Amino acid sequence: MLKIALPNKGRLAEEARELFNDAGLEVRASGERALTASLGGEFEAIFVRAQDIPEFVADGAADAGVTGWDLVCESERPLDSRLDLGFGKCRLVVAVRDESPTRAVSDLARGSRVATVFPRITRAFFKQHSVDVEVVPVSGAAEIAPHLGIADVVVDLTSTGSTLKVNGLREVQTVMLSTARLIAAPGAAERNPAKGQALSELTSALESVLRARGQRYLMANVPREALPQVKEVIPGLNGPTVIDIMNGGSHVAVHAVVPAATIYRTIASLKTLGAEGILVTRIERLMP
Repeated sequence: MLKIALPNKGRLAEEARELFNDAGLEVRASGERALTASLGGEFEAIFVRAQDIPEFVADGAADAGVTGWDLVCESERPLDSRLDLGFGKCRLVVAVRDESPTRAVSDLARGSRVATVFPRITRAFFKQHSVDVEVVPVSGAAEIAPHLGIADVVVDLTSTGSTLKVNGLREVQTVMLSTARLIAAPGAAERNPAKGQALSELTSALESVLRARGQRYLMANVPREALPQVKEVIPGLNGPTVIDIMNGGSHVAVHAVVPAATIYRTIASLKTLGAEGILVTRIERLMP
């Protein structure tokens, strides 16, 4: 049984559950406060705080986990990122009060106090930039620290920057970018080949769902003589699939995977080339 640590609440938890469900690994919990759940087959989920997941995986309490890369880096535990899941996008940034003259971290006065929920990452960042600061660890709401006189600077997570602006703060520099990752301990597959195989299957299942997102499967009947132009409109993964139609006359069937973001433009171009019977469907999974 492969144990997978998943966030127990918040946006990461919601998006992780949606991804696993889409991959056919439906989270079957006995209740809202259940600590474990079956994912079907040889997979089991355990629900813990997102910040604790790196420790669970590194210590072997879980074989894999889903959490933010910022939390993995802050833990300083040796863990492998098996797959970038794409959601939970955010930036860890250095921010100062709007009225501050600071424009770069090099402008900070020696001994400036920096409030953050990520003290290890913060210390490493300022050491790398040869800036001597005093790191003030806080448990949350770092953005209020400058207004309370606790710190001069904050290092905090932001997605859009709106929370910082609302609190009268201005970004100075990005420390790191973060997304949700599927993580595992290094060498886990070698130590237990059976679990290593299960982890590879899990990775492939999740990746197939991620590859399918933002793609559509398009089918159309097009004039045979227009195929050269059609191939320019819908190149597909390896070029469109062209199929003869029984009693189709001068038309052939063309199938291709195309980006959802440009589907309307693609359809318009195909119609211009004389395409008929255009059908577009969603793709649940797309294997490489």
